[in-house]
Amino acid sequence: MENSIASRREDKARASESYGPAPDPQSVVNQLYGDYFAALQLYVSRMISDPYQAEDIAQETMVRAWRHADALSRPELGSAWGWLKKVARNIAIDKIRARRARPDEVEESAGVGVGILGDHSDDVLTSMSVANVLLELIPEHRSVLYEVYFADRTAAGAADVLGIPVGTVKSRLHYALRKLKTSVEATELAA
Repeated sequence: MENSIASRREDKARASESYGPAPDPQSVVNQLYGDYFAALQLYVSRMISDPYQAEDIAQETMVRAWRHADALSRPELGSAWGWLKKVARNIAIDKIRARRARPDEVEESAGVGVGILGDHSDDVLTSMSVANVLLELIPEHRSVLYEVYFADRTAAGAADVLGIPVGTVKSRLHYALRKLKTSVEATELAA
């Protein structure tokens, strides 16, 4: 108890000696910074686990001290250390509340490579209608389409795999594509 009373007296004595009657805000803040900044930063870091944010809060407190240099230079209004602690505590509480009120911040580099996908519903509808049309084809036409377009074979290569003549592959391919075209056009007209 005696230590805190003595500390207050020392603060008042130091304030009356150091800051003088006509305060220059810059000199007041320079004096406060030299006397209290490290202690203020330690005080805030006990409340907040992030040392960088604790330093930011201490800096913000010093900015506010600069704005209120006239009140801080008058010892009859209280100790400068008490004022700094109170302001720093209030700023820390505000920052904690603000962090709870909004989602966590994400680093800018975390979003690199992630793009917004466009609407692909038209592609899905097209592929569904093509799949339905393919089911309407006879198996011989479907197998020729598969070999030529999905297996990426030539007509001769498809003929070898299917065991049919090249002319038959070309003929089936022609009729299969014609059937696909008319079926897709009919589906588009219906939509």
